[in-house]
Amino acid sequence: MDDSVRVGVDVGGTFTDVVLVTPGGMTTAKVPTTNPQHTGVLDGIETACERAGVDLAAVDAFRHATTAATNALLEERVAETALVTTAGFGDVLAIGRQDRPTLYDPSSDRPAPLVPAERRHELDERATTDSIERAVDPEAVRDLAADIEAEAVAVSFLHAYAHPENERRTVEILREELDVPVSASHEVLAEFREYERTATTVADAGLAPVIDEYLERLSAGVDDRGLPAPMVMQSNGGIAAVETVRENAVTAALSGPAAGVVGASVFEPDDAAGLVTFDMGGTSSDVSLVRDGTVERTTEADVGGRPVRIPMVDVETVGAGGGSVAWVDEGGALRVGPQSAGADPGPACYGKGGTDPTVTDAALELGYLGADTTLGNGLELDVEAADEALERLAADAGLEGALEAAEGVYTVANATMTRAIRSVTAERGHDPREFAIAAFGGAGPMHAAALADRLGVERVVVPRASGVLSALGLLAADEQHDAARTYRTRLDEADPETVEDVLGDLAAEALDDAADPGAATVTFQADCRYAGQSYELGVVIEDFDRATVAARFHAAHERAHGYRLAEEPVEVVTLRATATVDHEMPPLSHAATAEARTGRREVRFDGAWRETPVLDWAGLSPGTERSGPAIVEGGESTVVVPPAWSLAVDDRGTLSLEGNA
Repeated sequence: MDDSVRVGVDVGGTFTDVVLVTPGGMTTAKVPTTNPQHTGVLDGIETACERAGVDLAAVDAFRHATTAATNALLEERVAETALVTTAGFGDVLAIGRQDRPTLYDPSSDRPAPLVPAERRHELDERATTDSIERAVDPEAVRDLAADIEAEAVAVSFLHAYAHPENERRTVEILREELDVPVSASHEVLAEFREYERTATTVADAGLAPVIDEYLERLSAGVDDRGLPAPMVMQSNGGIAAVETVRENAVTAALSGPAAGVVGASVFEPDDAAGLVTFDMGGTSSDVSLVRDGTVERTTEADVGGRPVRIPMVDVETVGAGGGSVAWVDEGGALRVGPQSAGADPGPACYGKGGTDPTVTDAALELGYLGADTTLGNGLELDVEAADEALERLAADAGLEGALEAAEGVYTVANATMTRAIRSVTAERGHDPREFAIAAFGGAGPMHAAALADRLGVERVVVPRASGVLSALGLLAADEQHDAARTYRTRLDEADPETVEDVLGDLAAEALDDAADPGAATVTFQADCRYAGQSYELGVVIEDFDRATVAARFHAAHERAHGYRLAEEPVEVVTLRATATVDHEMPPLSHAATAEARTGRREVRFDGAWRETPVLDWAGLSPGTERSGPAIVEGGESTVVVPPAWSLAVDDRGTLSLEGNA
């Protein structure tokens, strides 16, 4: 038996989730998210330890996912950043790509660059993909340093991914002359595509002081309580030491959503084509895919409308969560989100002064939540406040009372989340009916069966710790470090010896960040494309063999896009290495510790009220099977089982919902 005591803490927009695993079992806690975040994190750990009867000093491992970086980018609360770039390229950030966020809206605007024109500086230097043509003048760099007034600096030279010598020398001097973080593009993203590389480097620089301050405060609080130093979730779905994340701040840009996908991957059914992970929290819903136990990853994502090109879990996010505010637009249509009531004051039913109607208020009106339901940290619900908020919404929308408004809110929110699931399945060539849905987050299990009905999905999996699954996923996450370098050539012209040399350098770079390099395994990948394409697909490499790489790329392209062009030449674009130190999910078990049935209440299904049994998840023994309708309350989340669905409980306490889709 594993005698260790481990804690995982995930910060969400409304609640901070905690999972504590001891030899005696699993203890969970959900406390309100605070500002600053680290206060709620420490409060949550103390709450979980108190419930489990464990001293803080007994905790052996602490893993953490934070939204500090995500929120800073979305809310543009990054540090004032200066950009140093090649002469003539100061406006790369402003020019971007020749596309529009909304194709048929000529008035739509991109977000303003994180670095305004007055903080962009140019240096006379030049590199090509083959060599350095003009070296940088060290005195010019020192003169420029005297003119920089900023809290952080990003340096991104043309073709520094291929020849970083000028950029490296510039960064050395700036770090000597300035007492602020300096990010170098060849260290952050050694890949071609000037706009994306520059934007990602700027994001890293702007986040550096934010992440550094947050992790410094958290580390100080941890030390004061005798807790171990935290390991932090990165966007790639792997954890890393605090020091590593502080040096590579942009790797935490999507820290929180990644943890949930990793946790859900443990529950993938053997007989399904894969798993759609559906994480509905207080502010947003995150959707991703897991196939064959492998989390889907990408290197292309936008945060707040700006590109962030780092390896990350491929997550589609929509602004529909339990705290999402319902409102009426100028055309009189009912809308839900992306605005959120957050944790304070929160939905009207929280009774903390909030007056805006939200998805949670609608769930209470429809009976999915009850007047006696308690949410995280013992929060009791105010039915009257929810009813008043929905009545006001009904008046604005021309609806007949709070009930019709609640049904409208529930329908609109479900439509938004259904589109998100279709975007990662049908729009990528996958039939959603062949997948199961893993529902988690505080509100996910309440909506999952309704979404499954819309999509024709016949199975929903709800883990026992669904309300805090992202925190549990932290305890299952491997330590993971990535390194990449652009290497552009036609595959049939690639020199195997040169490729192996590049891969060797990348392996050393990835292993350099590992806490224990001797325990790590290294895997390799080549990003390939057909000649003329503007996007790439990753292909696993063992020993570099042109024919094998070509065959794998053709197969990957057909799987992703439904066709292959076997006669077309294949190009290698980027080589990657990933160093991984494996960690296993703590053993999970479940035994009934309470009475199964706690009561009955009227619940709204398909426009009609149904008297529905309310079950305590803690009272459901492994092997239990029953037909819907039913409401299962689990402390951190509530599961809605519609009339046409049934549920079964396995030995880990996981609910498997089966429908007649």
